[in-house]
Amino acid sequence: MLTTASAASVPANAPVGSLDLQRYAGQWHEIAHLPMFFQRQCVDQITATYTANPDGTIGVHNACRTNDGKMDASDGVAKRVQGQRGALKVRFAPRVLAWLPWVWADYWVVELDPDYQWAVVGSPSRKYLWVLSRKPSMPAAQFREIRDRARQRGYPVDKLVMAAPLD
Repeated sequence: MLTTASAASVPANAPVGSLDLQRYAGQWHEIAHLPMFFQRQCVDQITATYTANPDGTIGVHNACRTNDGKMDASDGVAKRVQGQRGALKVRFAPRVLAWLPWVWADYWVVELDPDYQWAVVGSPSRKYLWVLSRKPSMPAAQFREIRDRARQRGYPVDKLVMAAPLD
């Protein structure tokens, strides 16, 4: 079941219309992502944990296992984009640099399970894409459907890096 578009229509590359940050908070397991510089060292066990902060921002803790078996982590913060419930801006740069617009990256939730069990995060440029799940794996058929809708949105899904097993 989709919250953004029916399977019969081409889904828009746009943030979802509704995103409850309290329900979105918690740990997510990465199933797949488009290659990106900041994840080049990650091999598996990739997680993103979101925590609601009292000031309305979201704490972001990303972690992964590297080739040498060690865990690597980075911490950041996300904030809502005014007027777009499913759009956030995220930064991993130090707080002292937060005033610089280029330290903030687009984080669009473009598809979301009604029960918040999986999510698809993208960007307006279509350079970034993550398939996230509350569980460390995902049924293969479900992943194929998500990947096909991402392709329809214009993402280069043939370049997806699998980060977790499919059931």
